[in-house]
Amino acid sequence: MTQENKLIIASRESPLALWQTKHVQSVLKEKFPELDVEILGITTKGDKILDVTLSKVGGKGLFVKELEAAMLEGKAQFAVHSLKDVPMTLLKPFVLAAVMKREDPRDCFVSQKYERLEDMPAGSVVGTASLRRELMLKARFPHLKVEMIRGNVGTRLSKLDAGLYDGLVMASAGLKRLGLSERIRSLIPPEVSLPAPGQGAIGIEAVEGDEVTLQYLSTLNDEETRLCTRAERAVSCAFGGSCQVPLAAYATIEDGQMFLRALVGNHMTGEFVYSELTAAADTPENNAEVIVRDLKEKGAERLLREVLNPA
Repeated sequence: MTQENKLIIASRESPLALWQTKHVQSVLKEKFPELDVEILGITTKGDKILDVTLSKVGGKGLFVKELEAAMLEGKAQFAVHSLKDVPMTLLKPFVLAAVMKREDPRDCFVSQKYERLEDMPAGSVVGTASLRRELMLKARFPHLKVEMIRGNVGTRLSKLDAGLYDGLVMASAGLKRLGLSERIRSLIPPEVSLPAPGQGAIGIEAVEGDEVTLQYLSTLNDEETRLCTRAERAVSCAFGGSCQVPLAAYATIEDGQMFLRALVGNHMTGEFVYSELTAAADTPENNAEVIVRDLKEKGAERLLREVLNPA
């Protein structure tokens, strides 16, 4: 449980994770000057396994299990994550205590040679570790060669600089947060590469019943981002909530209306189905349900069977 006037944050030790955690630390200290906020750095299994895709070794949970153990053992009161790395269903007693205001959710193109994906000649090698991005590339740019790349942001950029890839598709939020905006050659519009559920948002995980911690964390919540990501994560959850599923879902809100877009496909063939909806912003799960039903009617379950049980 929380000590009076002291909170400890569990964090992965990658540069981006630490940036996000230090950001949360500074916001809390600004809001509550009397609060002592410390960081407990932990190297997770997901940070150690870099030679295979996440979908083959256990998925997003590899980035959170050790942090959850630290919370259960009382070594930390909460953990800071990239929301897209948080499993769609948290095991008890953990809760998603807050979702902070979103950074730019778009994917971006990074290259030493080309300005845009559209400029790359046939056979050029593009790196990504995301099945969603692989699906996008196969569907929109079938003439390009897609290869796996793992590691933190710096590791991926060094592999690009070493000439192992002609370009990378990455999340723009991570590069911007690390002060690497100059590496972005072009932003990829959602119409071309629909973002992952929760992309660009910071999620804060805590333990149910720790009311002191939860009260502090509630002040960090951005309600519009929370509503959008609830809808996105509900779409993902309906299809298994796994990084083994090539799925995108992205919501925006304007004038009390939510515009929700989602797609599911087969990253091996580039085939996908797409759905979109405009509805009330305060019914995110209902909006997701409508989208999921439409995707299923268009053949989403067949595509996922092909992905999960390839011949």
